[in-house]
Amino acid sequence: MESPGEVEAALHEVAAAAAADAGGLDPALLGDFLPALFAAAETGQGLRRAAVQQCRARGEGAARAGTALPALLDLHLSASWRVWRLLPTVAAAADAAAVATAGERVLRALDEALAALTAGYAQARRTVVREQVSARREFVDDLLAGRGDVAGLLSHAPGFGLDLARPHAVAVVHAETPFSDTSPRLGVIERAVLDTMTIDAGVLVATKDARLVIACPVDDDNGTDRLAGALRAVLGAGEPGPQRVRLRRRVDVGRWRAGIGRAGLGPTGIVSSYDEARTALELAARLALPEPVVHAADVLVYQVLLRDRAAITDLVNTVLGPLQQARGGAGPLIDTLAGYYDAGGNAAQAARAMHLSVRALTYRLERIRDLTGHDPTRSTQRFTLHAAVLGAQLLDWPASPQS
Repeated sequence: MESPGEVEAALHEVAAAAAADAGGLDPALLGDFLPALFAAAETGQGLRRAAVQQCRARGEGAARAGTALPALLDLHLSASWRVWRLLPTVAAAADAAAVATAGERVLRALDEALAALTAGYAQARRTVVREQVSARREFVDDLLAGRGDVAGLLSHAPGFGLDLARPHAVAVVHAETPFSDTSPRLGVIERAVLDTMTIDAGVLVATKDARLVIACPVDDDNGTDRLAGALRAVLGAGEPGPQRVRLRRRVDVGRWRAGIGRAGLGPTGIVSSYDEARTALELAARLALPEPVVHAADVLVYQVLLRDRAAITDLVNTVLGPLQQARGGAGPLIDTLAGYYDAGGNAAQAARAMHLSVRALTYRLERIRDLTGHDPTRSTQRFTLHAAVLGAQLLDWPASPQS
């Protein structure tokens, strides 16, 4: 096999056979590897710099095209052993020493080629990942902020697992441990939500301002309740007793609280649900609500109170202002009212929850009546006092005086 045409034809056959061994890859992925291997076997100098750079470039191109690295390496290894017997040095060898020398030269060249291929592949994968993360971050920011045209958001949504033709509810989670886009916890949370919700559509799990944001398709009135259950399951609320086996993986984020907005359709529905979820989260923190998950629909009354800030400020100052005359200030008495109303007006239950005697609780209620002129136990005056207490909690009064 001395003519260039015969060598070229033989190398073409080797490349085709190696490509078949590697699962049907394109033989073109070998590039000039086989001629470079021939040259290295003859000179004993290893691959030339240009050949190494070409290997690196092919590795990058394969990564961007989605070719699996094991298949790419298999292609080159298969081509190497198949071309062995065709090498002039091997074919003309008169003894084993010459064959061994040729083998060392080939393996050295192969080592250099595979190292360059792997380096190029890894570099390209890192670049692709960065580009994907950047594109996803931009999409999430535009979606939650209501920026960009609707058509553009609708066209890009499927690429990020969203079907915006269906109604979605958004949950926002704040935790002691901040959330980040690169955290592996996001994948665990996404799988847990999909398993719990048993839905056939994608879920967007992302972060915004170190908080977790989940946009989940909700097709019925119980969808937000199932989403709340999924959050409790994966974030650790309601741990099973020691007699039960933990079947699902959970993530530890410390103390956490979530707000869930009402379901909405399309990009505008997601923006509305996201805003409601953030508001619910803020209100839950102000009111120190005990439940870790707060639904926006359950705190609408508090939003009504805050819409007219001047009116609620006037109510708080007028109704509860006299409590500041009490020994210890207004704080303990406001806490007493809040506990009493949380217990549904049951003095015994409220006293137990506050670690007070019933007599002590009753005394405080009487003191409130004397100072404000409103009796907490009378139904006709209870609403005014309760609304004022809720307003005080929302305004952080009296810690933050209102004028």
